[in-house]
Amino acid sequence: MQTTRIKGLTIAALGVLFIVPDALLVKITSVEPVVFLFWRGLLLAISFLVISWLRYRSRLTTEIRRCGRKGLFCAGAFAISTLGFVVGMKNTAAGNVLVILNTAPVIAALIAWLVWKETLPWRTWAVILVCVTGATFMAIGEWGKGDPLGLMMAGVAATALASNLNVARSRPDCDMSVMLMFGALALAIVAAVMGGAQALSPRDGFFIALLCLVFLPMACILIQIGPRYIPAAEVSLMLLLETVLGSFLVWLFLNEVPPNLSLIGGVIVFSALATHGWIEVRRYRKARVSVE
Repeated sequence: MQTTRIKGLTIAALGVLFIVPDALLVKITSVEPVVFLFWRGLLLAISFLVISWLRYRSRLTTEIRRCGRKGLFCAGAFAISTLGFVVGMKNTAAGNVLVILNTAPVIAALIAWLVWKETLPWRTWAVILVCVTGATFMAIGEWGKGDPLGLMMAGVAATALASNLNVARSRPDCDMSVMLMFGALALAIVAAVMGGAQALSPRDGFFIALLCLVFLPMACILIQIGPRYIPAAEVSLMLLLETVLGSFLVWLFLNEVPPNLSLIGGVIVFSALATHGWIEVRRYRKARVSVE
Protein backbone atom coordinates (compact mmCIF):
# COMPACT_ATOMS: atom_id res chain seq x y z
CA MET A 1 0.00 0.00 0.00
CA GLN A 2 2.75 2.46 0.96
CA THR A 3 4.69 1.52 -2.19
CA THR A 4 1.63 2.46 -4.24
CA ARG A 5 1.40 5.85 -2.50
CA ILE A 6 5.06 6.63 -3.18
CA LYS A 7 4.55 5.67 -6.82
CA GLY A 8 1.51 7.95 -7.09
CA LEU A 9 3.25 10.90 -5.45
CA THR A 10 6.26 10.44 -7.73
CA ILE A 11 4.11 10.31 -10.88
CA ALA A 12 2.17 13.43 -9.83
CA ALA A 13 5.37 15.30 -8.95
CA LEU A 14 6.91 14.47 -12.33
CA GLY A 15 3.74 15.70 -14.02
CA VAL A 16 4.01 18.99 -12.16
CA LEU A 17 7.65 19.40 -13.20
CA PHE A 18 6.66 19.04 -16.85
CA ILE A 19 3.89 21.63 -16.50
CA VAL A 20 6.09 24.24 -14.80
CA PRO A 21 7.09 26.03 -18.08
CA ASP A 22 3.38 26.53 -18.93
CA ALA A 23 3.06 30.04 -17.44
CA LEU A 24 6.36 31.22 -18.92
CA LEU A 25 5.62 29.99 -22.45
CA VAL A 26 2.08 31.41 -22.34
CA LYS A 27 3.40 34.82 -21.27
CA ILE A 28 6.00 35.11 -24.02
CA THR A 29 3.47 34.44 -26.78
CA SER A 30 1.48 37.31 -28.29
CA VAL A 31 -1.71 35.66 -29.55
CA GLU A 32 -5.32 36.14 -28.53
CA PRO A 33 -6.56 33.66 -25.89
CA VAL A 34 -9.00 31.97 -28.29
CA VAL A 35 -6.21 31.46 -30.86
CA PHE A 36 -3.94 30.07 -28.17
CA LEU A 37 -6.78 27.81 -27.02
CA PHE A 38 -7.29 26.44 -30.56
CA TRP A 39 -3.65 25.54 -31.13
CA ARG A 40 -3.28 24.24 -27.59
CA GLY A 41 -6.22 21.88 -28.08
CA LEU A 42 -5.22 20.76 -31.57
CA LEU A 43 -1.56 20.10 -30.81
CA LEU A 44 -2.39 18.39 -27.52
CA ALA A 45 -4.88 16.11 -29.29
CA ILE A 46 -2.17 15.06 -31.73
CA SER A 47 0.38 14.59 -28.95
CA PHE A 48 -1.99 12.54 -26.78
CA LEU A 49 -2.86 10.31 -29.75
CA VAL A 50 0.80 9.66 -30.60
CA ILE A 51 1.81 8.96 -26.98
CA SER A 52 -1.19 6.70 -26.36
CA TRP A 53 -0.51 4.77 -29.57
CA LEU A 54 3.17 4.30 -28.65
CA ARG A 55 2.12 2.99 -25.24
CA TYR A 56 -0.65 0.61 -26.34
CA ARG A 57 -0.31 0.09 -30.12
CA SER A 58 -2.97 -2.38 -31.23
CA ARG A 59 -4.53 -2.40 -27.74
CA LEU A 60 -5.34 1.33 -27.80
CA THR A 61 -8.92 0.89 -29.02
CA THR A 62 -9.54 -1.72 -26.33
CA GLU A 63 -8.10 0.56 -23.66
CA ILE A 64 -10.33 3.42 -24.79
CA ARG A 65 -13.43 1.23 -24.66
CA ARG A 66 -12.54 0.04 -21.15
CA CYS A 67 -12.75 3.63 -19.90
CA GLY A 68 -16.44 3.75 -20.82
CA ARG A 69 -18.66 6.64 -19.80
CA LYS A 70 -16.35 7.68 -17.00
CA GLY A 71 -13.61 8.11 -19.58
CA LEU A 72 -15.84 10.41 -21.61
CA PHE A 73 -16.55 12.37 -18.44
CA CYS A 74 -12.81 12.79 -17.81
CA ALA A 75 -12.28 13.97 -21.38
CA GLY A 76 -15.07 16.53 -21.06
CA ALA A 77 -13.89 17.70 -17.64
CA PHE A 78 -10.36 18.16 -19.00
CA ALA A 79 -11.68 20.36 -21.81
CA ILE A 80 -13.91 22.36 -19.45
CA SER A 81 -11.15 22.95 -16.90
CA THR A 82 -8.81 24.28 -19.61
CA LEU A 83 -11.54 26.45 -21.13
CA GLY A 84 -12.49 27.77 -17.69
CA PHE A 85 -8.89 28.66 -16.89
CA VAL A 86 -8.33 30.57 -20.14
CA VAL A 87 -11.67 32.43 -20.03
CA GLY A 88 -11.12 33.20 -16.34
CA MET A 89 -7.70 34.68 -17.03
CA LYS A 90 -9.14 36.78 -19.85
CA ASN A 91 -12.01 38.24 -17.83
CA THR A 92 -10.56 38.90 -14.39
CA ALA A 93 -7.29 39.50 -12.56
CA ALA A 94 -4.87 36.60 -12.44
CA GLY A 95 -4.88 36.74 -8.64
CA ASN A 96 -8.63 36.15 -8.57
CA VAL A 97 -8.27 33.08 -10.78
CA LEU A 98 -5.39 31.65 -8.74
CA VAL A 99 -7.21 32.07 -5.44
CA ILE A 100 -10.21 30.14 -6.79
CA LEU A 101 -8.10 27.45 -8.50
CA ASN A 102 -6.22 26.91 -5.25
CA THR A 103 -9.42 25.47 -3.78
CA ALA A 104 -9.19 22.46 -6.14
CA PRO A 105 -7.61 20.15 -3.50
CA VAL A 106 -10.39 20.95 -1.03
CA ILE A 107 -13.08 20.45 -3.70
CA ALA A 108 -11.47 17.13 -4.71
CA ALA A 109 -11.40 15.94 -1.10
CA LEU A 110 -15.04 16.91 -0.54
CA ILE A 111 -16.19 15.18 -3.75
CA ALA A 112 -14.30 12.01 -2.79
CA TRP A 113 -15.90 12.05 0.66
CA LEU A 114 -19.45 12.82 -0.48
CA VAL A 115 -19.59 10.58 -3.56
CA TRP A 116 -17.16 7.74 -2.93
CA LYS A 117 -16.92 7.88 0.88
CA GLU A 118 -13.13 8.16 0.63
CA THR A 119 -11.54 9.85 3.62
CA LEU A 120 -8.12 11.41 3.94
CA PRO A 121 -5.78 11.08 6.95
CA TRP A 122 -5.52 14.16 9.16
CA ARG A 123 -1.94 14.80 8.06
CA THR A 124 -3.07 15.16 4.42
CA TRP A 125 -5.83 17.59 5.42
CA ALA A 126 -3.24 19.59 7.34
CA VAL A 127 -0.96 19.78 4.30
CA ILE A 128 -3.89 20.79 2.08
CA LEU A 129 -4.90 23.63 4.39
CA VAL A 130 -1.32 24.89 4.75
CA CYS A 131 -0.69 24.74 0.98
CA VAL A 132 -3.97 26.44 0.10
CA THR A 133 -3.12 29.19 2.58
CA GLY A 134 0.36 29.63 1.10
CA ALA A 135 -0.93 29.63 -2.48
CA THR A 136 -3.56 32.20 -1.52
CA PHE A 137 -0.81 34.45 -0.14
CA MET A 138 0.90 34.17 -3.54
CA ALA A 139 -2.25 35.25 -5.36
CA ILE A 140 -3.21 38.13 -3.03
CA GLY A 141 -0.46 40.26 -4.56
CA GLU A 142 -2.42 40.28 -7.84
CA TRP A 143 -5.87 40.42 -6.29
CA GLY A 144 -8.20 42.79 -8.11
CA LYS A 145 -11.76 43.40 -9.15
CA GLY A 146 -12.95 41.40 -12.11
CA ASP A 147 -15.86 40.44 -14.28
CA PRO A 148 -18.20 37.97 -12.52
CA LEU A 149 -17.90 35.76 -15.64
CA GLY A 150 -14.16 35.40 -15.02
CA LEU A 151 -14.71 34.46 -11.38
CA MET A 152 -17.41 31.97 -12.32
CA MET A 153 -15.26 30.32 -15.00
CA ALA A 154 -12.34 30.02 -12.57
CA GLY A 155 -14.69 28.20 -10.20
CA VAL A 156 -15.80 25.97 -13.08
CA ALA A 157 -12.16 25.18 -13.87
CA ALA A 158 -11.36 24.21 -10.26
CA THR A 159 -14.48 22.04 -9.97
CA ALA A 160 -13.89 20.37 -13.36
CA LEU A 161 -10.28 19.57 -12.43
CA ALA A 162 -11.28 18.10 -9.07
CA SER A 163 -14.12 16.09 -10.67
CA ASN A 164 -11.89 14.75 -13.43
CA LEU A 165 -9.28 13.46 -10.97
CA ASN A 166 -11.93 11.95 -8.72
CA VAL A 167 -13.62 10.05 -11.54
CA ALA A 168 -10.22 8.78 -12.69
CA ARG A 169 -9.58 7.68 -9.10
CA SER A 170 -12.84 5.68 -9.12
CA ARG A 171 -11.51 3.46 -11.94
CA PRO A 172 -7.90 2.63 -11.00
CA ASP A 173 -8.03 -0.39 -13.31
CA CYS A 174 -8.34 1.92 -16.35
CA ASP A 175 -5.87 4.39 -17.82
CA MET A 176 -8.00 7.50 -18.27
CA SER A 177 -5.10 9.36 -19.90
CA VAL A 178 -6.03 7.75 -23.25
CA MET A 179 -9.23 9.83 -23.17
CA LEU A 180 -7.44 13.17 -22.99
CA MET A 181 -7.10 13.32 -26.78
CA PHE A 182 -10.88 13.61 -27.10
CA GLY A 183 -11.06 16.41 -24.55
CA ALA A 184 -8.27 18.32 -26.30
CA LEU A 185 -9.95 17.85 -29.69
CA ALA A 186 -13.26 19.15 -28.28
CA LEU A 187 -11.38 22.17 -26.95
CA ALA A 188 -9.90 22.88 -30.39
CA ILE A 189 -13.31 22.60 -32.06
CA VAL A 190 -14.91 25.04 -29.60
CA ALA A 191 -12.05 27.50 -30.08
CA ALA A 192 -12.30 27.16 -33.88
CA VAL A 193 -16.01 27.99 -33.75
CA MET A 194 -15.09 31.08 -31.69
CA GLY A 195 -12.67 32.19 -34.42
CA GLY A 196 -9.43 30.80 -33.02
CA ALA A 197 -8.30 28.89 -36.13
CA GLN A 198 -5.76 31.51 -37.21
CA ALA A 199 -2.18 31.25 -38.44
CA LEU A 200 0.68 31.86 -36.01
CA SER A 201 3.88 33.83 -36.43
CA PRO A 202 7.05 31.67 -36.53
CA ARG A 203 8.02 32.88 -33.06
CA ASP A 204 4.65 32.17 -31.44
CA GLY A 205 4.36 28.91 -33.35
CA PHE A 206 7.69 27.71 -31.95
CA PHE A 207 6.83 28.44 -28.32
CA ILE A 208 3.29 27.04 -28.56
CA ALA A 209 4.59 23.90 -30.28
CA LEU A 210 7.27 23.50 -27.61
CA LEU A 211 4.64 23.76 -24.89
CA CYS A 212 1.94 21.61 -26.49
CA LEU A 213 4.08 18.95 -28.14
CA VAL A 214 6.69 18.47 -25.41
CA PHE A 215 5.84 19.74 -21.93
CA LEU A 216 2.04 19.66 -21.60
CA PRO A 217 1.41 16.17 -23.07
CA MET A 218 3.71 14.50 -20.56
CA ALA A 219 2.41 16.67 -17.73
CA CYS A 220 -1.27 16.00 -18.43
CA ILE A 221 -0.79 12.25 -18.90
CA LEU A 222 1.23 11.83 -15.69
CA ILE A 223 -1.25 13.94 -13.69
CA GLN A 224 -4.17 11.96 -15.15
CA ILE A 225 -2.49 8.66 -14.18
CA GLY A 226 -1.74 9.88 -10.64
CA PRO A 227 -5.25 9.17 -9.20
CA ARG A 228 -4.81 5.47 -9.97
CA TYR A 229 -2.43 5.35 -7.00
CA ILE A 230 -3.27 8.24 -4.64
CA PRO A 231 -6.43 10.25 -3.81
CA ALA A 232 -7.47 12.97 -6.26
CA ALA A 233 -7.04 15.59 -3.53
CA GLU A 234 -3.34 14.74 -3.22
CA VAL A 235 -2.82 14.94 -6.99
CA SER A 236 -4.45 18.39 -7.16
CA LEU A 237 -2.43 19.34 -4.08
CA MET A 238 0.78 18.63 -5.97
CA LEU A 239 -0.37 21.02 -8.69
CA LEU A 240 0.06 23.91 -6.24
CA LEU A 241 3.79 23.35 -6.61
CA GLU A 242 3.45 24.54 -10.23
CA THR A 243 2.31 27.94 -8.94
CA VAL A 244 5.58 28.27 -7.03
CA LEU A 245 8.00 26.94 -9.65
CA GLY A 246 6.16 28.57 -12.55
CA SER A 247 6.39 31.98 -10.86
CA PHE A 248 10.11 31.38 -10.30
CA LEU A 249 10.66 30.71 -14.04
CA VAL A 250 8.75 33.86 -15.01
CA TRP A 251 10.91 35.86 -12.59
CA LEU A 252 14.10 34.22 -13.87
CA PHE A 253 13.49 34.74 -17.59
CA LEU A 254 11.14 37.76 -17.74
CA ASN A 255 12.36 39.59 -14.63
CA GLU A 256 8.84 39.84 -13.19
CA VAL A 257 9.74 40.13 -9.52
CA PRO A 258 6.96 38.71 -7.32
CA PRO A 259 5.79 40.73 -4.30
CA ASN A 260 7.06 39.80 -0.84
CA LEU A 261 3.76 38.16 0.08
CA SER A 262 4.07 35.89 -2.94
CA LEU A 263 7.57 34.85 -1.87
CA ILE A 264 6.29 34.03 1.63
CA GLY A 265 3.42 32.00 0.16
CA GLY A 266 5.79 30.15 -2.13
CA VAL A 267 8.04 29.18 0.77
CA ILE A 268 4.99 27.92 2.70
CA VAL A 269 3.74 25.77 -0.21
CA PHE A 270 7.16 24.36 -1.07
CA SER A 271 7.99 23.60 2.57
CA ALA A 272 4.64 21.91 3.21
CA LEU A 273 4.91 19.71 0.12
CA ALA A 274 8.55 18.85 0.85
CA THR A 275 7.62 17.89 4.43
CA HIS A 276 4.69 15.82 3.17
CA GLY A 277 6.97 13.95 0.76
CA TRP A 278 9.60 13.37 3.45
CA ILE A 279 6.99 11.95 5.85
CA GLU A 280 5.66 9.59 3.17
CA VAL A 281 9.17 8.35 2.33
CA ARG A 282 9.84 7.70 6.03
CA ARG A 283 6.58 5.78 6.33
CA TYR A 284 7.53 3.74 3.26
CA ARG A 285 10.95 2.89 4.69
CA LYS A 286 9.46 1.88 8.04
CA ALA A 287 6.93 -0.32 6.27
CA ARG A 288 9.71 -2.05 4.32
CA VAL A 289 11.75 -2.64 7.47
CA SER A 290 8.76 -4.13 9.30
CA VAL A 291 8.06 -6.49 6.37
CA GLU A 292 11.69 -7.60 6.14
